[in-house]
Amino acid sequence: MHHNLIQHIRKHITLSDNEILTLNKYIEQSNYKKKEFVLQENNVCRNLYFVEKGCLRMYFINAKAVEQIVQFALDGWWISDLKSFINNTPSDYYIQTIEESKIISINTEKLDQLLNELPKLERYFRIIMQKELAGAQFKSKLMYEMSKEDFYNHFCTSFPEFVQRVPQYMIASYLGLTPEYVSELRKKM
Repeated sequence: MHHNLIQHIRKHITLSDNEILTLNKYIEQSNYKKKEFVLQENNVCRNLYFVEKGCLRMYFINAKAVEQIVQFALDGWWISDLKSFINNTPSDYYIQTIEESKIISINTEKLDQLLNELPKLERYFRIIMQKELAGAQFKSKLMYEMSKEDFYNHFCTSFPEFVQRVPQYMIASYLGLTPEYVSELRKKM
């Protein structure tokens, strides 16, 4: 049973047991080992991914051949290359597990069919996308507004679970900091 997904949906809309059975026809569950790729650069992202259990990261390789993390996802979070998913174009990103993960996915064709059969899920996905966009905008604001140290401290305070589950060098990449700087900040704390 997809307990976290159902619980997540029910936070935003009502869903009957029959509607859950309908939803189950359209989704797939996969288990991934640690450091396994869910998506690789230049492949088309054909799925929206929900983390039932585990931790993932989305990143690209920058011009200096360094990984730049743009998103994390823990239990109960969605992750996907939306540009690739929507436009059916090759992805600029990798999505990789940080730890062993149980992922629920829904592909583009099935999503359209599901939304036709259960139109109320349209509202759920709109709410999720709005929250994701608002979070991305807020992160951008904080990156410009705060000192690097304050930005790091804000992240650690706001997302303690990431700090416990994600290696420091990945958090540094996500925040646009060097691993050495993050190490100095941790010593100060």
